[in-house]
Amino acid sequence: MAGLLLCAVSYTGLQARNWDSVKAGYGALVVLDSTHVNVSDNGSGTFVIRKIVRILSSEGALANRVIKYDYDPLTAFAAFEYVRIIHPDGSQTDLNPALFCDYAAPARSIYWGARQIMAGTGRLEPGDVIDYTIQKKGFTYALLTMDPGAFSPADDERFIPPMRGQFYDIIPFWVDLPTEKKIYNVTVPKEKSLQYEFFNGTCSSSVRFAGETATYSFAVTYAMPPVNEQGQVDHFDVSPKLMLSSTPEWKDKSLWFNKVNEDFGSFDPLPAAQKKVDELLKGLTDEMDKISVLTHWVGDNIRYSGISMGKGEGYTLHNTLMNFTDRCGVCKDKAGMLISMLRMAGFEAYPAMTMAGSRIETIPADHFNHCVVVVKLSNGSYIPLDPTWVPFTRELWSSAEQQQNYLPGIPEGSDLLITPVSDPDNHYLKISAISRLSADGTLTGEFTVSAEGQSDAAIRRPFTTGFRDLVTNALEAELLRVSPNARLIKADAGKNPSDYQKGPICMTIQFIIPGYAVAGENTLVCTPLVFSNLYRNNRVYNALNLTPETKQYGFKVRCSQRVVLDETLSLPKGFRLETPDRSEEMKGGQVTSFSGYRITQGQTVRIHQDIKVGKRVFEADEWPEFRNAIMAHNDFAAQPLVLVKK
Repeated sequence: MAGLLLCAVSYTGLQARNWDSVKAGYGALVVLDSTHVNVSDNGSGTFVIRKIVRILSSEGALANRVIKYDYDPLTAFAAFEYVRIIHPDGSQTDLNPALFCDYAAPARSIYWGARQIMAGTGRLEPGDVIDYTIQKKGFTYALLTMDPGAFSPADDERFIPPMRGQFYDIIPFWVDLPTEKKIYNVTVPKEKSLQYEFFNGTCSSSVRFAGETATYSFAVTYAMPPVNEQGQVDHFDVSPKLMLSSTPEWKDKSLWFNKVNEDFGSFDPLPAAQKKVDELLKGLTDEMDKISVLTHWVGDNIRYSGISMGKGEGYTLHNTLMNFTDRCGVCKDKAGMLISMLRMAGFEAYPAMTMAGSRIETIPADHFNHCVVVVKLSNGSYIPLDPTWVPFTRELWSSAEQQQNYLPGIPEGSDLLITPVSDPDNHYLKISAISRLSADGTLTGEFTVSAEGQSDAAIRRPFTTGFRDLVTNALEAELLRVSPNARLIKADAGKNPSDYQKGPICMTIQFIIPGYAVAGENTLVCTPLVFSNLYRNNRVYNALNLTPETKQYGFKVRCSQRVVLDETLSLPKGFRLETPDRSEEMKGGQVTSFSGYRITQGQTVRIHQDIKVGKRVFEADEWPEFRNAIMAHNDFAAQPLVLVKK
């Protein structure tokens, strides 16, 4: 049992004497944010949540006009005990409990019955204080194993975690408003040892024993909201948080996850599904070809739409009959369908849990929001598959999920694993243009776009999500991003650009753009076509603001990527290029690199750039290297070509 708290990074705390100055500018102040949990032998928790908020301005009054708290009725119960408004003159108003509301929570794509309790505070004035307490029972995550109709509202069985007897909690200790004190206490039976760690900061902590219980206490004081940086990694990765778990190690969860699904029969074969597997694999002998065909069939044919479908939610995956018949579900349904089909094809395959968006720590608290698949190859190794994130994508595991932890539910048990970095050459985007500029400023020519991996998926998306007869429209729309005067002359996008399994996408477009160059007296000024807005949104680095010279937090892009831009531009007769040639190379970086040149040879200008972004998730100290490489690219692109008459 841990009794000391070890923290590597100091949390931003403030002395009381500085508090009045730093809280200025906020509409409200949290005086107290307190949670106390009593944990029973079966792992169920009873929570008392109290919050006291002081209104500082009319903006703060407006923001706090409704108090909301989210919960899932299939795993928890939540209700306001009281809501009280204390006025500056010392009087108080207790809100009528009959006016408290319990509504369905807003939802999109996943409709699992989540709810919100709400209390309208009425008109508030600066100086008012809101004091409220919420009683809650159960656990937080929708890890369901029961039929929603199988229990009454008073049935405590639904509050017991699926891994019976085990308790865990994940508590964000970062704040949205200046907070004078934030407290988390948990009382457990003394024999239920808890391991814990406070990440990305410091707090005061203690463990106290009383009779047959142990109480773990954690508190921070004078906490300010963290800085929000554009493109930063998730706050769970960099901001203060507390994680506790009574589960000894991740291998225990892995073994349990395997057993609960095997016992449930989630992957039992189905004759109709077996027939489809045999049809899909007819004539195939290579194991990776078989895995690819099955993964993409599930990814493309099981629609993402989640509703409560009875027994088999959360950790327990729906069975083959339901998934193959309904052809819809969430990530675990897609994963379950793929596992079933792989097994019917003779493979060993199992479910795995992951967290899309943030890191999973070594403390085995269940920080998961996504279900994927692992399959064993003939050499004995496992590889991950994700049918949810690869519809119409040429990958089997989306590289938008690289550097992401996952936990396989395999018979021998597993520790946490992490998906590898994907080489940027796996996700190249290449634009090669041959163009000619006329003396009147008209640009004509053709360009070829080719892409692979995640870049391929992005370029191909208009053809996989739209009607096939709108291919030309999609190409014209991209060309019009360059200039409203642009006209598409001819396009070769292949027989069916939506057929991603035939090979990497490659399209050639012939165009004419009247008035592309700005004409002046004896001058023409233009930007090379490959540096224009042509497919610019498909370059992963464009979303990041490069203004800050340093970053406090790590940052991320969509995926590793290599972008290669080439153009051969013929100048109009009688004009010469005034803009000098240039060349630049930045290959010293460990992760990000840039090289580029512009060379004039008679009446021809050759332009080349090569940018490599070597991974998806970066540390803060890698920002200068990344920033310098992209700024070098942008500087090339921003320098116009100036042509003058000879």
